[in-house]
Amino acid sequence: MSGAERARIIVSGLEVFAYHGCTPEERERGQRFLVDLEVDYDAGRAAESDDLGKALDYDRLAAEVHELASRERYDLLETLANRIGAHIMGSTAALGAMVRVRKPEAPMSREVGWVGVEMFFARDEGRG
Repeated sequence: MSGAERARIIVSGLEVFAYHGCTPEERERGQRFLVDLEVDYDAGRAAESDDLGKALDYDRLAAEVHELASRERYDLLETLANRIGAHIMGSTAALGAMVRVRKPEAPMSREVGWVGVEMFFARDEGRG
């Protein structure tokens, strides 16, 4: 694969309403989360053929991540980000991925724009 064939799909600000958090209030009332994805993959065949079937379909990926993030409840953003990353690496031909989960309405003692976590994932060299 030449450098020109490696591509990065970016999904920014996928909005999910869910019940993640450690406090009873977060788990009862729920809140908005924003998910950002950056997924690297070999886009050579897709670019040559102009065929969505050979590309990483970011609409499908966003729908799957939305379903995953809204279905379960987790105390930690790290757990949610890890589940999303494992899904991406297990269900696509991604070479690597970054998952960022932002929590703009986190209960904090100081005013902040958002808190969040980023996790990075890479394909094992021994796996295809």
